[in-house]
Amino acid sequence: MDCSYFDAGVCRSCTLMGVPYAAQLADKDAHARELLAPFGDAAWLPPVASAESGYRNKAKMVIGGTLEAPTVGILDENGRGVDLRECGICAPGVRAALPVLADFATRTRLAPYSVPERRGDLKYVLVTLSPDDELMVRFVVRDENVVPRIRAGLPGLLRALPNARVVTVNIQPEHKAVVEGEREIVLTADSSLVMTVGGMPLRLRPQSFFQTNTAVAEALYGQVAEWVDAVSPASVWDLYCGVGGFALAVAAPGRRVVGVETSREAVRSARATAAAAGLPHVAFRAGDATAFALSAKARPELVIVNPPRRGIGADLAGWLEDSGVPGVVYSSCNPKSLAHDLARMPSYRIRTGRVLDMFPQTGHMEVAVLLERAA
Repeated sequence: MDCSYFDAGVCRSCTLMGVPYAAQLADKDAHARELLAPFGDAAWLPPVASAESGYRNKAKMVIGGTLEAPTVGILDENGRGVDLRECGICAPGVRAALPVLADFATRTRLAPYSVPERRGDLKYVLVTLSPDDELMVRFVVRDENVVPRIRAGLPGLLRALPNARVVTVNIQPEHKAVVEGEREIVLTADSSLVMTVGGMPLRLRPQSFFQTNTAVAEALYGQVAEWVDAVSPASVWDLYCGVGGFALAVAAPGRRVVGVETSREAVRSARATAAAAGLPHVAFRAGDATAFALSAKARPELVIVNPPRRGIGADLAGWLEDSGVPGVVYSSCNPKSLAHDLARMPSYRIRTGRVLDMFPQTGHMEVAVLLERAA
């Protein structure tokens, strides 16, 4: 894949840009296998490839520039806007929406927020594309006073962007490197975007986490479901469950599944999906995964963990080590933290594993492993 932004030196986020994709995938696979070799004689499956470009289903774009000529992309080292609206790793449906949103900001008189000057209205636009080509659009603004202007302009925006299913305003008043604030104002009748993955219509609400690459996410959910079905546990915990992708993928008659997630919005999404699918044996709890495990009176037969980049940490790894739980599926976006956690869990060995290339053109990857307790 070629990228004019990378070649011009204005964006270097995709550190592997220009490296042949086959080499990227082979290097990631070899790196994961080497890093995790001390933790079991694993049967590694072939890596899952992605489309090289157009794979990102969401974009978090900083708004810079001026009211008459806003930039949609990132900021340079001086806090000035760099326009990346034609970013090639974003899905075509996301790219098509960005000029419309920039024009909307100008027409609605939403001044781009200036980091050096600490003034302006609009900080980010966050765009998510569903497999059905529907959009969730979120405007992150500094002050609630601009909401009436956005609401007044909404009919025109929906005419220009008719596939925008959900439009919201997020209030982030603080001057710090945090994209979103706590308050979300939904402007449309729909408050969730349906992300159909593997035939399961997951409901994605604002501020809910979902994998960046829909096609590879589907492969990941399918792989984990295959491993879980082979083990056939009667009870499963899905810790760091997000909108419930793993929990819902492994649901089966008679199998009790509990998902745990700190984001209340994500839990609302997961519960709505489970209810619509008629899955009474799947439940979701809002709370900290480690606290849930440490306070639970009963233990499941299998635990799925899908933590953020920092990993599950010493407390949860220690609980798993001492728990007696026979099996663990660990899905990680950072194989280094995965290795650190496995070092804290010497009773578990990797039975099988797989690299899934969720992030082509970058050094990041998803690694999923099935762990079993050594006899």
